[in-house]
Amino acid sequence: MRGLERLSKAERFCFDLETTSLNYMDAEIVGIGVSLEAGEAAYIPVAHDYLDAPQQLDRKAVLAALKPLLEDPAKTKIGQNLKYDISVLANYDISVVGPFADTMLASYVLNSTATRHDMDSLALKYLGEKTISFEEIAGKGAKQLTFNQIALEQAAPYACEDVDITLRLQDTLRPQVEREGRLAEVLDHLELPLISVLSRIERNGVAVDAERLYEQSQQLDQRIRELESEAFELAGREFNLGSPKQLGQILFEEQKIPVIKKTPKGAPSTAEAVLEELALDYPLPKVIMQHRGLAKLKSTYTDKLPRLLNKTTGRVHTSYHQAVTATGRLSSSDPNLQNIPIRTEEGRKIRQAFVARPGYRIVAADYSQIELRIMAHLSEDKGLLEAFAEGRDIHTATAAEVFGTSLEKVSGDQRRSAKAINFGLIYGMSAWGLARQLRIDRNQAQTYIDRYFDRYPGVARYMDRIRTQAAEDGFVETVMGRLYTCQRFTRKTATAAKGPSARQSTRRCRARRRILSNRR
Repeated sequence: MRGLERLSKAERFCFDLETTSLNYMDAEIVGIGVSLEAGEAAYIPVAHDYLDAPQQLDRKAVLAALKPLLEDPAKTKIGQNLKYDISVLANYDISVVGPFADTMLASYVLNSTATRHDMDSLALKYLGEKTISFEEIAGKGAKQLTFNQIALEQAAPYACEDVDITLRLQDTLRPQVEREGRLAEVLDHLELPLISVLSRIERNGVAVDAERLYEQSQQLDQRIRELESEAFELAGREFNLGSPKQLGQILFEEQKIPVIKKTPKGAPSTAEAVLEELALDYPLPKVIMQHRGLAKLKSTYTDKLPRLLNKTTGRVHTSYHQAVTATGRLSSSDPNLQNIPIRTEEGRKIRQAFVARPGYRIVAADYSQIELRIMAHLSEDKGLLEAFAEGRDIHTATAAEVFGTSLEKVSGDQRRSAKAINFGLIYGMSAWGLARQLRIDRNQAQTYIDRYFDRYPGVARYMDRIRTQAAEDGFVETVMGRLYTCQRFTRKTATAAKGPSARQSTRRCRARRRILSNRR
């Protein structure tokens, strides 16, 4: 009761759930770690059920006592990957509300690529401490114990360390975030409010027509077998299509196809990018590419998705990750719902298996040419701004400029080429890359690039300016204030910036990195 009184009076507290599973929909709470001050923590066991486990507090009673505190908007809840804990508690009818402080997200905002953002990695990097790993108390592999099977003598120190380390990380990371430009705004106004939103989306899940997926799986299986037979006929013999060694032998030794790339060990590469290039001129690589694509669709989606339906909800529940990509985008896993293909007929069929419940519709929404709109805003290029202001199709407008024709006479092929130019150049695509994408010679691609920057000089000036800034400062910022430090700014890149000398720019970049590193 004394601990509950202290929690009731505290303005902030750190908590962490110990559960039976990493799947937030199925996880059952085994215990709760709590910390109010660094160096001080408590573990409340409620469901350890190994042989001869001691009597523990009743889980319902403990959660009922904690519910008002977790739902109190006047108390800051501190955690590491709070979204998971919030989702698990929702299954117990507890709606955790902010304000939140999440050390995983603080580390991610501070430097998305400096380290992994799990607690063990953060403790080592920012506190210089090696923590107890889960494998140390639970074992590995098929014989790994779930937390309810772990003895309290091991579970309590592990759980207490978790919340103590998390609280100390919060007190270490937050001041660093506040010292770095506008990163506190990114954390407080973008990342932390998103926790509750993503938790709701994940728990809502999505309905899937399992019967339709089964039918598609059968169709894919038939087509895969046909492609396999076609590959055997082209090769002149049967072979394992999934074996790079056998495939390489057939392509480069038996069929004498030129080797365009080798593996680090010196063997001819049969990677996807290589086969994609060879498929332009040779039939067997094209069939292999088709076979690989359909086999992946079958194993990843049509076969797997029905097995991932939750038994209680009958829906698929993915996990959206805020602290994985280097750019600030979300990623999705178990299953990955962000990479379902749309450009092929088979991919579009898989998307049709995602359905709305009766009385509802699924609506697809997307920003129109958002990258180009951002570029127009940042560069203040007159041509781009006018095109958007007048509601013109930007790819058609670019095609008219680059190919020297009127808007009305732009062909479909010209528009597609202009689209590749528009998106490719703002991401730094070279003449070689553009030539490869458009399947034209390098000189023609360079002509298109030169013409593009002649027509949109503001874009060229902005790109030169931002490269110079990266060379001089060692970092750049997004419009919202997200910071990207210069990790691998080379002498060649610095020279391309048309600013200070390469040696000078590289020194400045390294110096900036040292400053940021010392701050952290």
